[in-house]
Amino acid sequence: MTRLAVVAWGNPSRGDDALGPQFLDAAQALPPVPGLDVEFVTDFQLQPEHCTDLAGRDLVLFVDASLRAAAPFAFDAVASSRDHTFTTHGLSPGALLATYVDAYEEPPPPVFVLAIRGERFELGEPVGAAAAENLRQALAFYRRLLAEPVAAAWQRLAGS
Repeated sequence: MTRLAVVAWGNPSRGDDALGPQFLDAAQALPPVPGLDVEFVTDFQLQPEHCTDLAGRDLVLFVDASLRAAAPFAFDAVASSRDHTFTTHGLSPGALLATYVDAYEEPPPPVFVLAIRGERFELGEPVGAAAAENLRQALAFYRRLLAEPVAAAWQRLAGS
């Protein structure tokens, strides 16, 4: 049995920043995949406590909205790294992995990030039409990932 954690974050009250939580809601509604145990986690931001969500997992997918990703989304492997966020409560994916190494004294599981392109992040705005289409395409890509939930297969798709 492959153990996958899908960790999505964002603020549903800030327009396209809701893409992470909306992705998670849609992903949870998909039919189960035989041989795959998926844990879904959502929050407003990555925090040091999320290290516990990575423990015991074979594979991890982080999902967030992004102003920097090209539309419709970017998919990349995440490496452990110390950056300026390791001293804050909201961490970057790389800083969370570095925190995991510090806490568990072992390498983290393979981690990938699905950054869905967003454009409008103002308080009180709904998700925009372009972002909603990007979300639709990201969910189709997620179904492709679920077809082969193995780090080597995901690595082949990273950065493409």
